[in-house]
Amino acid sequence: MNKEVFITGGTGYIGKRLINLLLKDGYSVKALIRNGSESKLPKGCTYIVANAFNENTFVKDVPAGCTFVQLLGVSHPGPKKKALFKTIDLLSAQVSAKAVKQAGAGHFVYVSVAQTPTNVMKDFQQCRAEGEAAIKETGIKATFVRPWYVVGPGHYWPLLFLPVFKILELISSTSKKAKALRLVSIHQMLKALLYAVQNPPDNLRIMEIDEIRKIK
Repeated sequence: MNKEVFITGGTGYIGKRLINLLLKDGYSVKALIRNGSESKLPKGCTYIVANAFNENTFVKDVPAGCTFVQLLGVSHPGPKKKALFKTIDLLSAQVSAKAVKQAGAGHFVYVSVAQTPTNVMKDFQQCRAEGEAAIKETGIKATFVRPWYVVGPGHYWPLLFLPVFKILELISSTSKKAKALRLVSIHQMLKALLYAVQNPPDNLRIMEIDEIRKIK
């Protein structure tokens, strides 16, 4: 199995933690970063300074047959960031899809978002769905990981509403939607991503929240 990983968003909340897990598991990890972000990467991770919105700046650095992990996106997504979802989340996914196809990568792991319809975050969901579509068009093996909100250090505030979520799960009219938008811990998310990298699908795998929460 190819043990090379190329990652975007590697200096972020999930990215740094995932890189550490991959390195411990014997993977060779290369991160795409902006100039000046080198110190934010875990030791042992190599990097290139490039423009994540222009595939020509980094396609030559994507190893053939590698696993490409797309984590780049707007930090702290919210309803008021509609324009940024298009110019950062969607555009970077589309550009990465072009790079992956040109480089001949073997597997694309994309952190998307739960697609259960919501009014508050519909623009974010739409952009991630369009990102998925761009990746599918490459024909490369892909895994779409679809959390809703990842709870962890600095991101614990949704736990205040956990009793409300539990009640909604018990009400017949809201149960299905509430369960489809359950919280995911950072530990569960990292385990799911590591599993995704270690186990490329034959074609396409979609990891919904229930699966993310169950992986040990």
